[in-house]
Amino acid sequence: MTVRSQAERLLEQAVATLTAGGVASPQNDAELLLSHVTGSPRALVRRASVSEMARRTFLEMIDARARRVPLQHLTGSTSFRYVDLEVGPGVFVPRPETEVMTGWVIDQVAHLEAPVVVELCAGSGAIALSVVHEVPRARVHAVELDEVAYEWAVRNLAGTGVDLRQGDMADAFGDLDGTVDAVVANPPYIPLDAWESVAPEVRDHDPSLALWSGEDGLDAMRVVEQVARRLLRGGGVVAAEHADAQGESAPAVFLGQEWVDVRDRTDLAGRPRFVTARRP
Repeated sequence: MTVRSQAERLLEQAVATLTAGGVASPQNDAELLLSHVTGSPRALVRRASVSEMARRTFLEMIDARARRVPLQHLTGSTSFRYVDLEVGPGVFVPRPETEVMTGWVIDQVAHLEAPVVVELCAGSGAIALSVVHEVPRARVHAVELDEVAYEWAVRNLAGTGVDLRQGDMADAFGDLDGTVDAVVANPPYIPLDAWESVAPEVRDHDPSLALWSGEDGLDAMRVVEQVARRLLRGGGVVAAEHADAQGESAPAVFLGQEWVDVRDRTDLAGRPRFVTARRP
């Protein structure tokens, strides 16, 4: 008979707890949290040595995760493309879907000698950090309104050279009008009446300012369109994320507003995810 290790027994207990709590990926989350508290690589976590302190911390984290506290709040970090970011209460946790849009923007400016890129609704600074990491010669600017989220962005962008400002995107970067090569944003886009359909990890833990955006979810998108039109040089591009149900309504914000090449693009799962457009 095979004797299970302490780590395996803990994982089995944790998976049952997370499953009962409605967590979508119980095995994944349990293994990541045990790896986090033991310092053991995830691939070897089933044979990890678990101290009493690590065991108690792990069970506390599993209890919190079962109450739908975001995994990233428990570990204090998340990965985004090729960078790691500090995240926690008060800042929107960047999602893998946003990585596709970020890659599109990077592809648009990578060939330029010294591209100017602006991130609106910066949150943790994930997009700005990825741009400056993958296109080091880029001059990157970012703005975030929420005070707590801004402080997270300060941590993540320290020493990168990114021009981070706190304020409303609507009137940000007047000094850059007509000079920007790319504007990118992951604005709030959830309609106010969609409360019940939003996962508890998002609804109860991500900041409200990063989620809700009017009756149709597009109030912030309209501001992004106006600001991008002001900032971009001729030929410059904008990319803005939206909900998968806004594959037609989000591009419609840009149609008829002096834009060309207005297109909606999909994420890795093939769902409508972000709109792009170019200044003529």
